[in-house]
Amino acid sequence: MKLMGRMGLLAVAGRALNAVVSVIVFSFLDLLDAVLCFVYKLADFAVDREWKPCYCSISSSGDIFARGGRGRGRGRGGRSNVLRLCPATNCLHLDSISDTLHFRPYLVSDLASIIFKKYAVRNVPTPAILEIPSRKTKHRAAPRWSDCDCHTCNSWSTCGESQSRNLYVRAEGNLLKAEEDVVFIHGFISSSGFWTETVFEEFSEAARSRYRLLAVDLLGFGRSPKPDESLYTMTEHVEMIERSVLRQHGVRRFHIVAHSLGSVLALALAARHPDSVISLTLLAPPYFPGGEGDGAQAVMRRVAPRRVWPPMAFAASMACWYEHVSRTICLVICRQHRLWNYIFRLLTLNRIRTFLIEGFMCHTHNAAWHTLHNVICGNTEKMDRDLDALRDQLKCHVTIFHGENDELVPVECSYAVQSKVPRAHLKVIRGKDHITMVVGRQNTFAAELEQIWKNAKGD
Repeated sequence: MKLMGRMGLLAVAGRALNAVVSVIVFSFLDLLDAVLCFVYKLADFAVDREWKPCYCSISSSGDIFARGGRGRGRGRGGRSNVLRLCPATNCLHLDSISDTLHFRPYLVSDLASIIFKKYAVRNVPTPAILEIPSRKTKHRAAPRWSDCDCHTCNSWSTCGESQSRNLYVRAEGNLLKAEEDVVFIHGFISSSGFWTETVFEEFSEAARSRYRLLAVDLLGFGRSPKPDESLYTMTEHVEMIERSVLRQHGVRRFHIVAHSLGSVLALALAARHPDSVISLTLLAPPYFPGGEGDGAQAVMRRVAPRRVWPPMAFAASMACWYEHVSRTICLVICRQHRLWNYIFRLLTLNRIRTFLIEGFMCHTHNAAWHTLHNVICGNTEKMDRDLDALRDQLKCHVTIFHGENDELVPVECSYAVQSKVPRAHLKVIRGKDHITMVVGRQNTFAAELEQIWKNAKGD
């Protein structure tokens, strides 16, 4: 009993220490982000000869965000609306952006605003904003000075105009007369290599002769286009998948396999094509129900709790709360990914495959920042509607996998999905986390996928 009491006291003391250290560390990061805002303003002007706006700056009217007419308002349900021209369809439609992009309340931001008034984070209610790009304005192909300009990251910018507007898709299996197609969607700051370097190599010959396997790099990641003017909203991501995968490859009836962030897009894709989806396999779906009326803010606090421990929470908090700190991280890591990859290979004597590192580093800050806020934080209501459609309108097989030790997306998220879609089969993989639920057990997972597709076909 005494031992249990001591353990309990140690746990309480540990949580208290974590809270105190977190307040100190994040207060420093609050100030650092305000300073970096000013530094990047000067650097962008020095390199590109123009002031580049950010989400902690506001116009004098508080109505329009300078960059392409982006909305500044805090709308209902944690979203703002913007009427924009979608690059995938060239059609105007009303899109939603998360209010967490420009409203991330913390104490030190108010103190910093005394010094950096022009760059302070503020909550400014604003109606829908109209954004109509000029026909004379070409999409920016060249990366920002702080983004990587290597061939891998920017091969899309050297292609023809039509090809440069399509996502990169890796196709394997039966490319001529496949019975069915399988679309693989990777997670946040990852790439198609998450699939092609793991389960693709483990599928049986029977599966490879029966299915066409299509792994896509999402907009802004891997070898896909990384347009600087994009807001990387749910609509943009899904419409680009439709354009580059479904229409480009003539996909009609298909299975979907999606990991983490990809699960959010997979649900939206399935809801838009209810008669075409045969089976839906979701891995660690980031579904955070609740938080009515302030959904985006509630999700952001759960994804990024502003704590230094565990390490995944600290990393997520820096990525989610700090626009300029996260840009600096991208400058140091993503822009120099070839150097880091070389050092890693050197240290490991080239004995460890580096596809996870390459996928982690091949993106732009603009893509990661907007995707994190607009797709993960700001889409709880949309996910609710898509899950309702999956439950009531779609008849496809639904399977959910989740690592028991996942610290990034807690297993409760998958249980919440299952509660919305009772027919979904949930498998919690013991001793595995967000990545190792696939990597390291790809042979087993490939066999599980083949069985899922076979059972779905049997129906």
